[in-house]
Amino acid sequence: MASDYDATEFVDTDFQAHKTPGLAAGDPLRPPTREEVDRKVVEAQQKLAELKRAQEGLERERASLEELRRRQNEFHTGRQEMIHNLTRGLGLLEEAEFNTRRDAEQMVKTISDFRDALTKIQAVHDEVWTKENFSIELTRALTTIENARMEWNAARLKVPVLSGPVTEKPKSETASATAASPLADASFGQLCRFGLAMTWPLVLVALAALGVLVTILLLRH
Repeated sequence: MASDYDATEFVDTDFQAHKTPGLAAGDPLRPPTREEVDRKVVEAQQKLAELKRAQEGLERERASLEELRRRQNEFHTGRQEMIHNLTRGLGLLEEAEFNTRRDAEQMVKTISDFRDALTKIQAVHDEVWTKENFSIELTRALTTIENARMEWNAARLKVPVLSGPVTEKPKSETASATAASPLADASFGQLCRFGLAMTWPLVLVALAALGVLVTILLLRH
């Protein structure tokens, strides 16, 4: 049986070894063709486009993270601010509510004391007093009035509304007082000149009288 065909038997290895290097595809010494350059340019553009899309994605992610950080800071700052404000507000309102309740309780007690004092005063009927009990009833009545006065004065210190607003003088009275005393705002020099203007006629009369008196005394001598 014939042996299998071997193609290397007809290849001259010495000729292949001394053969000049060719420009076959894949040869590292071969310059790139135009098609290869175009392909590499397209690949570079594609990579740049991918990098640009990746950069844009990172920019959007960075903006989203910055917005998230801003909202977190706003949350923490707002929470601390409102905890402080609400805590302080609760303290102030609780104190005001306590003072208001205390004042209301004091006012209720004062109203009850006033009613009792008024009832006791109205129960005094001096028209039915007799000569025999006049001194005793008068003493009792004065004691009742004095107790009521003490209740009134004590309540005025505790309940400011009982003292009433401070009244100011009407403007007409102030204007009248100013008109009645036009020299109230005058200076010392102005007062001196005003006094001299008012008294110089009297000084002239006195000097004239003094001159007449001196003349008479000289004539007598």
